[in-house]
Amino acid sequence: EQTPGVVFRIEEKLEIAKRYLLPRQEKENGLREKELILGDKGLLSLIQEYTREAGVRQIERELGKLARKVARKIAAGETQSIKATKKIIRELMGRPRVHPERMALVDTVGVATGMFYTPMGGDIMFVEVSTMSGKGGLVLTGQLGDVMKESGRAALSFAKSNHQQLGIPADSLKGKEIHIHVPAGAVPKDGPSAGITMATALISTLCGHKVRKDIAMTGELTLTGRVLPIGGVKEKLLGAVRAGIHTIIIPKANEVDLEDLKEEVRKKITVHLV
Repeated sequence: EQTPGVVFRIEEKLEIAKRYLLPRQEKENGLREKELILGDKGLLSLIQEYTREAGVRQIERELGKLARKVARKIAAGETQSIKATKKIIRELMGRPRVHPERMALVDTVGVATGMFYTPMGGDIMFVEVSTMSGKGGLVLTGQLGDVMKESGRAALSFAKSNHQQLGIPADSLKGKEIHIHVPAGAVPKDGPSAGITMATALISTLCGHKVRKDIAMTGELTLTGRVLPIGGVKEKLLGAVRAGIHTIIIPKANEVDLEDLKEEVRKKITVHLV
């Protein structure tokens, strides 16, 4: 996995946009004070639904588009000012272009929540596992890279070799084909950090136990059950919090990375080290 650069939290983006980006775009597009009224809710809507990035450049571009559309309406005499609510922003900017993942609605057998890092920041992902009649094969889908596919194979080997300790019925894999799928197939995914998520979803399917929807996890899993450290912990945790998840499982070796989080974020989450 790549080492992340600077990633702003949503609260930080909101403050930067309010203090610097919006005033600059109002000035550049000839808008006077009070001609564009954009409160926190409207601005947050624009950030979350029209941009997906680690920094703030795209936010400024979208604010520029909004300011130009407002300026044209005022110049045309259609209005003297516009209060840009979430509804008005959609009318001016079109339908939202970003649809971030949110915490699952219910606890489900065979579905676990993982976390991943991209240059746009952290986010959550779901790992789904199902079994069907077959010759004992393993199918991996969701545009997964080679390393992530290896994580799926390692998770299966771990479950098989430890089936007694894990409470997996000995005959649960006989004559069964296993399918591991990571949704959002248009997005390439790779890296070893989904190991424990894949293992959790797999064991859940084989045991018939539901996985809690309010827990997200990340960590590389070895064949002997060790959980190895991974990268991008800060960004992944921020992505989980943004998705509404506050209980997190990370490798014990990544405990030091929690120091990168602001105190206000650390107070919101419960972290389990494994």
